[in-house]
Amino acid sequence: MTATESVRIGIIGLGNMGTQHARSILSGAVPGMVLGAVADMDPARTNSFEGIPQFNEPEALIRSGLVNAVLIATPHFSHPDLGILALQHGLHVLVEKPVAVHKADAERLNAAHAPDSPLVFAAMFNQRTDPRYRELKRMIDTGVLGKIQRVSWTITEWYRTDHYYNSGDWRATWAGEGGGVLLNQCPHQLDLWQWLFGLPQRVIARCQLGRFHDIEVEDSVSALLEYESGLQGVFVTTTGEAPGVNRLEVAGDLGQVVIEPGKFRFLKNEVSSIEFCRTSPQSFERPPFNESPVNVEGKGPQHNGILANFAAAIAGTEPLIAPAAEGIRSVELANAMLLSSFLDRAVSLPIDGAEYARHLERLIAGSRHKKKAAAPAGPAADMSKSF
Repeated sequence: MTATESVRIGIIGLGNMGTQHARSILSGAVPGMVLGAVADMDPARTNSFEGIPQFNEPEALIRSGLVNAVLIATPHFSHPDLGILALQHGLHVLVEKPVAVHKADAERLNAAHAPDSPLVFAAMFNQRTDPRYRELKRMIDTGVLGKIQRVSWTITEWYRTDHYYNSGDWRATWAGEGGGVLLNQCPHQLDLWQWLFGLPQRVIARCQLGRFHDIEVEDSVSALLEYESGLQGVFVTTTGEAPGVNRLEVAGDLGQVVIEPGKFRFLKNEVSSIEFCRTSPQSFERPPFNESPVNVEGKGPQHNGILANFAAAIAGTEPLIAPAAEGIRSVELANAMLLSSFLDRAVSLPIDGAEYARHLERLIAGSRHKKKAAAPAGPAADMSKSF
């Protein structure tokens, strides 16, 4: 397609996020994109989009010829199969988070997109458009912070009530979602972690299953991430703490960044802490530092920014902000934390995707959610569920 043509996108899955994306496109908030069709197994959801071609099976939309791209916003287990099917039919693909529940499925999805494919393959990692994280990445990549020595992210503002978990028998079950806070609430933070700092060499984690709620999956996680460079990171999350906090600390030898909602604080060392440690004649002094102002206002274009970037990438005018092939990394981080907790030991990365899949299959077999407990859901998965 040319740079002046609009992408005709089909949205598969009209839960909370799929419906939000559809309304944004219809409102004209996404340049270069029009809504070409919608699909959901619940007719009440598709019927709300009067005048737009509607399907109750995802395969029918994919094969319809009405769209040249799809956005997959269905429950987690169905993402790989639907993505593979769409790619096989020559459609550009944008996948909601997470791209898969486990690494082996993410590998299967990635394998369906050849490196030389003309098809654009993206993921809905909208937090990559946030000016705070973009500025932090620039500072890391350009050496402004120097050698990264410590990372700590406490993200506990995901508070959820029992009513939330009781709203569907698929919620917070191994067969229905494949995990808890790591798979449902934290994929964005896990993606940002790997985007900013890369994948660790080892992970040691404690994942508490149903600590705060009557659920079978993890609702409290504390993890230590160790890197070959000596960097150590701590990641803490839960859905049972109120009022909760979202605080990211990044310490380099040239300074420290602290990010909290609406805040970005940069304390800049006048000299490297490593150099000062080795050369200072004083015992209790530390390097002089000052607070350096950083202009990072607003939250960025978020979901609509990813949609617009997807359209621009198809038109050949912009590189992708969030290639879907990178989505396997946040999946692997989540899997590694759970696997470490299952095995009660540290696990090395890369993990064996097949080994984790075997653990998950055993959990699915004993899951409370029996409707789809036999195997991870495929393209015919129930798409009426809200996230």
